[in-house]
Amino acid sequence: MHTVEQLASIGPREATSAAYEEAAAWSADELDRLDFSVTRQEFDVPAGTSWGIRVPAGTTHNVIADPPGFDPAQPHVVIGAHLDTVPQSPGAEDNASGVAVLLELARMAAEQPPELPVRFIVFGAEEPRGQGDERHHYGSRHYVAQLDENEQQAVRAMVSLDRVGVRAPALPIAHGGRGTDRIARALADAAPPDVPTRLETNTTSDHWSFEKAGIPAGRVGSVPFEGYHSPGDVPAVIDQAQLERAGTVVWAWLRTVQD
Repeated sequence: MHTVEQLASIGPREATSAAYEEAAAWSADELDRLDFSVTRQEFDVPAGTSWGIRVPAGTTHNVIADPPGFDPAQPHVVIGAHLDTVPQSPGAEDNASGVAVLLELARMAAEQPPELPVRFIVFGAEEPRGQGDERHHYGSRHYVAQLDENEQQAVRAMVSLDRVGVRAPALPIAHGGRGTDRIARALADAAPPDVPTRLETNTTSDHWSFEKAGIPAGRVGSVPFEGYHSPGDVPAVIDQAQLERAGTVVWAWLRTVQD
């Protein structure tokens, strides 16, 4: 909840804004404290319309955190969460909630490394700047495009944490419908008995960029709520128990992933 409150207090974090830069620097510092090797991956985004508001062209970046000795050409897992928001929203649920769970998973992985190394990525420019796939998911699309063939094949799984904090009867777990649903089903199977899950199809988060490239991927989260993409997306919409459900499921799954 501290992460949710911290990021929401910065305000709307459109990908090319000073607020995004502040939030990204804060997130990078948190990962650096865990002794990850933290780098920025810069890329350009075009001007456009994001949820009814004009946004400028500019440069933004992903924040990438690697454990000691990490080799992107060797088998590994990617856990991602987008940091940017639409221009009118402080983005507590969308998507400070996902970043909060990512940071906690990073802390746990630093203390108890899973069998496969985990690369943690805070993605920029996930939010749309127009209609269609080519105007959405810029950070993850750029990341995947920069991978060479060996690096693509080394990604054994990708999980996107996106809108994971609104209370719901079950935790949504999705795949995109184009590739394998293996990761989504494995996440659901890893859930403890007291965490109900709901499998669905969804293409509106960063897992979709990986799935389109043939990389096994899934998404955790996506509960509808009244404050979606509005000034009402504030920390009060977050249920800590739902955050814990999301983290519990992904951590349990990480402990089972093998090459």
